[in-house]
Amino acid sequence: MKVIILGAGQGKRLLPLTAEVPKALLDIGGRSLIGRQIDAFVACGVSEFAVVTGYAASRMEEALARIAHDKRIKIKTIFNPFFSVADNLASCWMARQEMKGEFIQVNGDNLFKADLVKILLAAPPAPVTVAINHKPAYDADDMKVMMDGDRLTEIGKTLPAETVNAEAIGFYIFRGDGAKAYVETLDGAMREPSGLKQWFPAAVGMLAKRIPIATVALDGVQWCEVDFPVDLQQARQLVSGW
Repeated sequence: MKVIILGAGQGKRLLPLTAEVPKALLDIGGRSLIGRQIDAFVACGVSEFAVVTGYAASRMEEALARIAHDKRIKIKTIFNPFFSVADNLASCWMARQEMKGEFIQVNGDNLFKADLVKILLAAPPAPVTVAINHKPAYDADDMKVMMDGDRLTEIGKTLPAETVNAEAIGFYIFRGDGAKAYVETLDGAMREPSGLKQWFPAAVGMLAKRIPIATVALDGVQWCEVDFPVDLQQARQLVSGW
């Protein structure tokens, strides 16, 4: 199993903290955010990573090279030259050559530990599996999903609140034919004029029209997404209790 981490973004909503470093390198209790992600996977026996870089790419590459001094870990970096003018569908497209076999795609701003990874790795085999979380209510920034049983049918931030069943939280598992279908969908999306301005879940939504997309619930597992200063505070509080 390989892990593809999307780490090209600056994190402008965290300025001035991200004025010189991407948010994936922010310090969370003495360890970078992306370092904690890699730690969680390595603890579960996953050792191969492909990281999409962009903003402050040289800093990211230096930090990852230090992590890769651990001989158990193999890290490849992929530079996304469109990071300042495109949303993250382009980052996924840049990494398409790494999308072979089984892989997990992870947003570079999620904080989690090994217990979450264990649930992902134990998910029943499916071409595509999306990690979800259930909440009493969903806000405009949530990547909302609609489902038919355990199958994902729609995904997007603008789905009507009354139709939403859960939120996608940034972990996507691809196996077998699912990886090939995902790459084909990314290719098709990037050929459209709107491709640079799309988030990759749009491609997952397109894929849901072609093949069944399974879900795995991570309710009750500790994790957080770091988008705003208050999220960074929450992340550091979580780590202090781990």
